[in-house]
Amino acid sequence: ARTHFQNRLSHTGSRSLPGNGDEDSEAESFRDGRTDEVDRDTKARAFAWCRDFLSGAWRDISLEEFQISIVSGGLSNLLYLCSLPDNVPAMGDEPRQVLLRVYGAILQGVDSLVLESVMFAILAERLLGPRLYGIFPEGRLEQYLPSKRLRTEQLRVPELSAEIAVKLARFHRMVMPFNKEPKWLFGTIDRYMDQILKLKFVREAHVKKFNKLMKYNLPEELENLRALLAATPSPVVFCHNDVQEGNILMLDSRNPTSTDKLMLIDFEYSSYNYRGFDFGNHFCEWVYDYTYEQWPFFKANLENYPNRQQQLHFFRNYLLENKEYSENCTQEEQSQIEKAMILEANRFALASHFFWGLWSIIQAKISTIEFGYMDYAHSRFDAYFKQKKLFA
Repeated sequence: ARTHFQNRLSHTGSRSLPGNGDEDSEAESFRDGRTDEVDRDTKARAFAWCRDFLSGAWRDISLEEFQISIVSGGLSNLLYLCSLPDNVPAMGDEPRQVLLRVYGAILQGVDSLVLESVMFAILAERLLGPRLYGIFPEGRLEQYLPSKRLRTEQLRVPELSAEIAVKLARFHRMVMPFNKEPKWLFGTIDRYMDQILKLKFVREAHVKKFNKLMKYNLPEELENLRALLAATPSPVVFCHNDVQEGNILMLDSRNPTSTDKLMLIDFEYSSYNYRGFDFGNHFCEWVYDYTYEQWPFFKANLENYPNRQQQLHFFRNYLLENKEYSENCTQEEQSQIEKAMILEANRFALASHFFWGLWSIIQAKISTIEFGYMDYAHSRFDAYFKQKKLFA
């Protein structure tokens, strides 16, 4: 999940790390990498949740026997793997392992947590997402699926890109019990912008980076973006809104007769939205690798943004799954559909950069997760202005 994440992007995939003539106190703080120990208070709370919601053998083990480890990859939430010890047999159908998600700083508001919980339960019932074992104000217990999260470079693998397109097409077809108006994108951006204009940073490294971002005149730029997207046709569908590699699982124990290898997870940003945002946002994620183990804990390479052929491969699989080519569709008509989708996706990619850039500025202020949020905001806005030259 973004779960749900810079200074300047380079075209080589590397970037100059803080310290090269620009002292960065954040980088110094994390020079040894991330924390990998679970503190005792977190372990005790996790133990209580598992005991209360999972019952069975979970009620018989002690806090000392309870096993918990950090699951990497979370930029909005904290993720933990909770397990029964090997020598304790299950008493019924309780799971031996679960994923504990503890909500981080909530930017979407409490209402969004309620909606996400409903959505997660519906998707679980439809077998489109992991099972839900327990839900409480601070987080939830989910099915732990033996799997690997995709790596950034795997998004480029044609077979996997095709399946992501198919999964997204199925997601877009869902009818969900939520407001069908596409208010989420600009409603959230406007709320983030209001918050940012009131922010005061104290840390010197933050102040310098924040002031540099403010020179872009983001409120005026937002109005330009709003006008551009208003002139860009895009159907309103139920969108995931965060299809990045960390939210796509490669399942280990799938049915051998099934062609499905992947599962979309983490629906905290899902809502009715313009289809183009899901496309453009996913293409942007080809650029960012969040597995980098040193500060700022991500790498960016703009050259990895999908080229025209890679985009067409994605769209053709999406359109076939949604049966959007009619039997009588001519080659010329297909070409026009695809051309329009490329423009739609790449203009909405601007909205993705803008959205996550603002999100990251706020996270720099409020999040306790170890990540170079302010550096990431710089990277997203740098990419925004490069992309704007090509597609605006």
